[in-house]
Amino acid sequence: MKTKNLKLNAISEEDLKIISAHLQDAITQVKDIAFLKKNRILLIQFNRFMWEDVEKGIFRKSKRVQSVLKFGNILRVYSQNLNQKKNDRFLDFLAIETKLMSDKSYEIKLNFAGNILIKMKAEVIECFLEDLGNAWETKNKPKHNFLDD
Repeated sequence: MKTKNLKLNAISEEDLKIISAHLQDAITQVKDIAFLKKNRILLIQFNRFMWEDVEKGIFRKSKRVQSVLKFGNILRVYSQNLNQKKNDRFLDFLAIETKLMSDKSYEIKLNFAGNILIKMKAEVIECFLEDLGNAWETKNKPKHNFLDD
């Protein structure tokens, strides 16, 4: 059975929260991240865990699907704790955070496990998330351990 591919468009901070939720626990590699400075585009290819499919029923199998995240109108990109020379390193996606700056631009942070951060300065919020191809089953369902404060 062919699954319907997800296509999301974000133009606001609220929209980005939805994309962030769909990307939670997605996996990428450093080599699958590209900033096209001339075109002002940031692209990231992920293997996205399909939380929306798991939530449809208790007997559903866990699945992943290849997805592309695209940000447009990006002025600058910074990274923290990201060794770009280790391009085969896997990164576990956590969340997207946004902040409207005093100059009306946006600071967009992509948070990954291990205190890894990609921070962008954008003129406006312009983001797309699109699944590519068919999903595949995975035995590994992400687990979250919540620590007591």
